[in-house]
Amino acid sequence: MTLKIEMLRGFATVARRGNLSDAAHALGRTPSAVSMMLKQLEIHLGEPLFETDRKNKLTALGEYVLEQAERELSQFDSTVRAIEGFAKATHGHVRIAAVPSVAGSIIPQVFLRYINELSNVDIELRDMDSHSILHELSRDRIDIGIATLGENNAGLHSQFLLSDAFGVICPKDHPLAKQQGPITWDALWNERLIANSLSAGIDAAPSHELHQKALLTAQNLTSLTAMVRAGIGITILPEMAVRASNSTDLAFRPLTDPVAKRRIHLLRKAGATQSPTARRLERHILDCASELTQQDGFGAEP
Repeated sequence: MTLKIEMLRGFATVARRGNLSDAAHALGRTPSAVSMMLKQLEIHLGEPLFETDRKNKLTALGEYVLEQAERELSQFDSTVRAIEGFAKATHGHVRIAAVPSVAGSIIPQVFLRYINELSNVDIELRDMDSHSILHELSRDRIDIGIATLGENNAGLHSQFLLSDAFGVICPKDHPLAKQQGPITWDALWNERLIANSLSAGIDAAPSHELHQKALLTAQNLTSLTAMVRAGIGITILPEMAVRASNSTDLAFRPLTDPVAKRRIHLLRKAGATQSPTARRLERHILDCASELTQQDGFGAEP
């Protein structure tokens, strides 16, 4: 006969309760069924577990079996809870990497809204540029990526999240800030452009020409806005990135070029087994992003 976990549970319950009747009630079985189960266990072990038929005093073997059974039952029950929690997406570990503007806007809304639901989920959030996110996805170092797509997206599953328009960032007293209507590329030709990795990705010939003659480049958003604030030059950023920087003393003026938009995607490695928790987080991110596009005017599917 093979020892089963329920036999150990039945024995431990009887040992704790001190009688068959109470133990049977706790187990949801009849006293006779519990008694038979104990008899089978004792026959298998070859020694009695209780000193008397009243089941209120353990033998030396019974004391040892109870100690081992309780240890195994605790581990077994903990494992079952972990498996069930993982399957129900209430437990688990999810690694997320997002571009800073999303990490500072959409992700906090997800956590705020679903914090109770995610209370037992270990979530690791990193903010980094899109190139680094794609690299981390390819190496299986993150489960969910939120970034712009690069030229080589082989092996990735992507879902469009939102788009935001690029615009000119300048001090509020700058002439461009006082112009009426969107800014043309020609209006930027005589300006000192501070290039950045986001603006360099705009796929428009006038943008390429402006970036080719730019002598200043800053990749960190804090450094970039500080240089603009100091009057060193102007820069071009997506609207969401500007909002995330909370630069209320700077002006954002949209560009006339409809091509000048950043498209952000929800990404994961194609073919990777995704946990229920990661799937649920993806749905929450999509829901919050959808609300953001409706409330704040960011772009839906182009």
